Amino acid sequence: MTNPDDQQGLADNCLQDQTEYLAGKKLIICANRAPFQFEKTPEDEYTYERGSGGLVTALLGLTQNIDATWIACAQSSADRELESVHVPLDQNNPDRTIHIKFLSPTTEAYEGYYNIIANPLLWFLQHSMWDVPTSPIINRDTWHAWDNGYRTVNELFARAIIEQTRENQGASLVMLQDYHLYLAARRVRDSLPPRARPTLLHFIHIPWPGSEYWQILPPNMRFSILDSLCAVDILGFQTKDDGLNFIRTCESFLPKSHVNFKHGRIWYRNHATYVRDFPISIDVDSIQNQVHSPEVEEYRSEIETNTAGHKVIVRVDRIEPSKNIVRGFLAFEELLDLHPEHCGEVQFLAYLVPSRMGVEEYNEYLDKINATAGRVNAKYGDSDWEPVRVIIGENYERALAALQLYDVLLVNAIADGMNLVAKEGPIINQKDGVLILSERAGAKQQLGVGAIVIPPCDVYATAESMHQALTMSEPEKKEKSRHLKWIIEKEDIVDWLCRQLQTIEELGL
Repeated sequence: MTNPDDQQGLADNCLQDQTEYLAGKKLIICANRAPFQFEKTPEDEYTYERGSGGLVTALLGLTQNIDATWIACAQSSADRELESVHVPLDQNNPDRTIHIKFLSPTTEAYEGYYNIIANPLLWFLQHSMWDVPTSPIINRDTWHAWDNGYRTVNELFARAIIEQTRENQGASLVMLQDYHLYLAARRVRDSLPPRARPTLLHFIHIPWPGSEYWQILPPNMRFSILDSLCAVDILGFQTKDDGLNFIRTCESFLPKSHVNFKHGRIWYRNHATYVRDFPISIDVDSIQNQVHSPEVEEYRSEIETNTAGHKVIVRVDRIEPSKNIVRGFLAFEELLDLHPEHCGEVQFLAYLVPSRMGVEEYNEYLDKINATAGRVNAKYGDSDWEPVRVIIGENYERALAALQLYDVLLVNAIADGMNLVAKEGPIINQKDGVLILSERAGAKQQLGVGAIVIPPCDVYATAESMHQALTMSEPEKKEKSRHLKWIIEKEDIVDWLCRQLQTIEELGL
């Protein structure tokens, strides 16, 4: 087992090896959102803040030896006005920049692309969240959104990739991100001659369900998605199971495709697509530095005061049905019923971030969350003890403070591509807290050995796991915590990026 203190050095060496391999090549990242958020001041000056997530940080070392362009949809009037901008990635070295190109689809096209097809149709499907006897209902409005929204925006991305590839006048690597851009690759591959084609890599951040679930989509939609994804050179997923499910889906629904499960390969239209798993992770150094900020320390002190004398169960989630928040509260209710010794002794803190509140299903789920928490509190609480405390709002510093203080971290998602909270928590927790992890979260592939793994729909099993975690011996907690930290430090965001680049090099692409 490698000493965790050596892991950052290993990651840096890995990244250096890959930047040498990529020297002289051009990198094109494509995602719905840009890595920076731009605003325009009253003085007509543009300001920006780096978005959340570790991908930009991982690119810092990479862009030293490779020109990078990030193509994204404009999210603000400032984005639309800028159209194209170079942003420094390192304030101490202004020559290290990333080129951002904004696409500006019409409001109607973006609405159909994002709020009707990508969310909720594809997102709900890939998280196995549709109640198939009643939903989805695919009607003329859905088809209009598909043809004039999802296809249209993917066409904008494809054109921008083709244009940037031609401008690069050399070898390019295109890294497409997630379920918003399923139709872009086919257009790119078919529009460029073989010698001018970039290497195409598409990473999907959310689960890929079993092939039978894809029958929810009409055949034309399903075929277009599979046909385009099989135009990439490497298709990345969070877990091995997701990759196997994709291959099975092609075997079932993509005519004339030839699949090879052993080698993770699909041969289709005289082209090989390699299917691999690249579990995404967190920027370990960054998060460990952030917890020492004055804001986090102030929130930590406040939480410690409010929970004094109690053990603490924490969850940090976006407000969306796949996170299984309601069942988490039901499991806590079951815990208090089955093990009344925990009454008055345990505080459940739920930090919930509003998400996609423009989608009806999300608003309805928030109502269920509040109703369930209120019922548990009315049943068990008193003037001195509020069993469940729901804190709604996007406040990362407050969430980091809570993650330092949990005795139990509950991650019971019905389906999750990865779930980075399951990695953030163990890295910064100060109490050797226990991770309760859904077997359907992508993080289970890496972290299952150091967690208590649960079936997400089993409220009784979740309640008993809470009891086990709350009563676990200190030596066992310490060993589980140590193991989780080692895995997460070893396989961080830099490792995620390096594994993709190493695969490209190994395959000779």
